[in-house]
Amino acid sequence: MDKIGPIVDAAGASGVNILCLQEAWTMPFAFCTREKRWCEFAEPVDGESTQFLQELAQKYNMVIVNPILERDVNHGETIWNTAVIIGNNGNIIGIHRKNHIPRVGDFNESTYYMEGNTGHPVFETTYGKIGVNICYGRHHPLNWLAFGLNGAEIVFNPSATVGELSEPMWPIEARNAAIANSYFVGSVNRVGTEVFPNPFTSGDGKPQHADFGHFYGSSHFSAPDASCTPSLSRYRDGLAISDMDLNLCRQIKDKWAFRMTARYDMYASLLSEYLKPDFKPQVIVDPLTNKRA
Repeated sequence: MDKIGPIVDAAGASGVNILCLQEAWTMPFAFCTREKRWCEFAEPVDGESTQFLQELAQKYNMVIVNPILERDVNHGETIWNTAVIIGNNGNIIGIHRKNHIPRVGDFNESTYYMEGNTGHPVFETTYGKIGVNICYGRHHPLNWLAFGLNGAEIVFNPSATVGELSEPMWPIEARNAAIANSYFVGSVNRVGTEVFPNPFTSGDGKPQHADFGHFYGSSHFSAPDASCTPSLSRYRDGLAISDMDLNLCRQIKDKWAFRMTARYDMYASLLSEYLKPDFKPQVIVDPLTNKRA
């Protein structure tokens, strides 16, 4: 909080309307270790970090996206990876829980929490309609699509991802999502290398090691017209601020007509069939290929 407070103050002084923090900002990203002691960082939706940010949201008339490790006290203290949406009056508008949980490399997150159950909510705030696609969800195009179908104008992607695994994908996926869904995307990533006291093993079969790798930062914004801002540093924390004309979302929809030409009925039919146990892929085999074999 001592670290984040001055950053929020700087955002407030700069007139920021909507602020999004990085994934699980209150703790080390310890979900590589499989050690349950890190659950101690979990807190209720209206817990200490939310209360801290509620005061700042009200002070600066700012909407704040607060990504936390949530402890659901009403359902057996189940733990979730959650974003709390705080309104500019300091109120809690709602929450979204991470839809897709990684099972790749060092990311052992399902030791702590499972896939979310909140769907793809879009929060209509004073400053626009926002969604939150938490971290690994950016690798799933249908996840981005669903926020767009629900009317999002800005989708934030609070993340904690490392260079060796995902950095080549980082500038591509968010920009593609912004273009395909006619909304703005705010990509927010952790910075630095976190070393843990006990070595852990990897799903990639690497020798045991004590760090995740380098969280490469590089936070930036992407727009529906395919433009994007420069990225923040790979090595230093920072605050990225961008003006967004939300009229651009409708203007791009009118220009490209992606929604009108999307053929959702065709894909809905395919997905419905794919979910059936007896699904057979639509593959047409060249009969002459079989004869030659």
